[in-house]
Amino acid sequence: MIVDPELVPVVVAVGQASERGTPVSPLALMERAARAALDEAPGMASRIDRVSVVSVINGGGSAPASALARRLGLRAGVRETSAIGGNSPQWLVNRAAGAIASGHGGATLVAGAEAVRSLREAPELASEAEPAAADPVVGDDRPGLSALELSARLMLPAHVYPLFESVLAARAGRSFEEHRRALAELMAPFTDVAVSHPHAWFRRSRTPDELADPDHDNRVVAEPYTKLMNAFLSVDQGAALVVTSLAVAREAGAAEGAVYVHGGADANDVWFPVERPDLGRSEGLAVAARAALDAARTTVDDVDLLDLYSCFPSAVEMAIDALGLEPDDARGFTVTGGLPYFGGPGNNYSTHAIATMVERLRHEGGRGLVTALGWFVTKHSVGVYGVAPPEAGFRLGETTHAQGRIDATALPVAEILDAPMEGTVEASTVIYDKRTGEVGSVPALVTLDDGRRTAAVAEKNELEALAGVNLVGARVVVEGTPLRFRVEKPPPSGGPERITG
Repeated sequence: MIVDPELVPVVVAVGQASERGTPVSPLALMERAARAALDEAPGMASRIDRVSVVSVINGGGSAPASALARRLGLRAGVRETSAIGGNSPQWLVNRAAGAIASGHGGATLVAGAEAVRSLREAPELASEAEPAAADPVVGDDRPGLSALELSARLMLPAHVYPLFESVLAARAGRSFEEHRRALAELMAPFTDVAVSHPHAWFRRSRTPDELADPDHDNRVVAEPYTKLMNAFLSVDQGAALVVTSLAVAREAGAAEGAVYVHGGADANDVWFPVERPDLGRSEGLAVAARAALDAARTTVDDVDLLDLYSCFPSAVEMAIDALGLEPDDARGFTVTGGLPYFGGPGNNYSTHAIATMVERLRHEGGRGLVTALGWFVTKHSVGVYGVAPPEAGFRLGETTHAQGRIDATALPVAEILDAPMEGTVEASTVIYDKRTGEVGSVPALVTLDDGRRTAAVAEKNELEALAGVNLVGARVVVEGTPLRFRVEKPPPSGGPERITG
């Protein structure tokens, strides 16, 4: 099938920037990355009609896209900022590619940056964002956690992702300590990839023992994760890329080195973790990945390079499961080194992953797949890229019907209990005080005997005894306001073989 080149989306330019010395604002770092991209394809600057900036956690102001466009001298009529979520970079690429393929898109600059390190040293840089009317926000901007989860002190990704890990540990029949060893084996190869990336924050190979062994530099944050298994936010990193049609790229003299966007798809899991029937699997990612690969008319076995979103090991494990991969896949699971070792610049990591994927494909050929997620394994965006044009053109995978099926599986929840009620722990973690090393709290998601799901924390008098304990499968009594639980019957040895809602 011959496809009109006007409707074939390509990534024609990428740029990345990092700063370890002089403090820099997120906007200045974003500008560096964008200029690096535009330097690759100088003829594209006058053709960019949309500037899409990935949501900046701190210091971006309310109109970062407008500010960036002014700094770069771009006349783009559309200037927008994404909703919060690490899926945003890939979602923005999918959206731009879909518009191009339907004849309604010109050229889009996708850019983002975080300067957490700099803003800690020079907080005044947060006010550098240029004043302007706020950019419109695009994407799904629902909050990531419910009031029920927040009441159980589940506020940070570093405390929620370990809940998913507790389910995976129980299914594998491992204690938290045993599971930590297995996770270290999974994540150590990521550090080897980071060594060779010029913008990686930690360019140092780590052994599994170094990742797994707790010490004063690698404390256990929340079971079973040590500090070196957590996304590292305190970085100064920016990335940008330009998406357009092959026809526009040719007109601009930027077609050489263009990487084609073959397919993409987006889907969500049941929105709030407490409502998910299976806390150890991502049906949303499975749907998005299948749809993206089908749209690209390929399979995961035919993909040469992979970058799986890796904020925490459970995200990697669930992606491996969703894609039908094996943990020892010879292709590896990252092209950057992942968020704990390359760096986790807020919502913008996957812009770096896509940029690096483009660079790798230019040199190595073949196809690449990028997965990106937002919130708590909640929002998923997947993209398939290749150096050869897609025979049938770009397609955005259809996920509407599958999304309806996923949403329909949400469990009823109990926010308030009129009387104590028994239930079974579905997921749990142990959060340690970073100053004292003592147990700070033990949150759990519990399925009550009436079928409702709830979130609660362990009674204070039980905290010390729960250090290092995975409570999945334990029988508990839940009561109080906010909800608390006490253990009535310890979990079965190794955890149950299957956990369902």
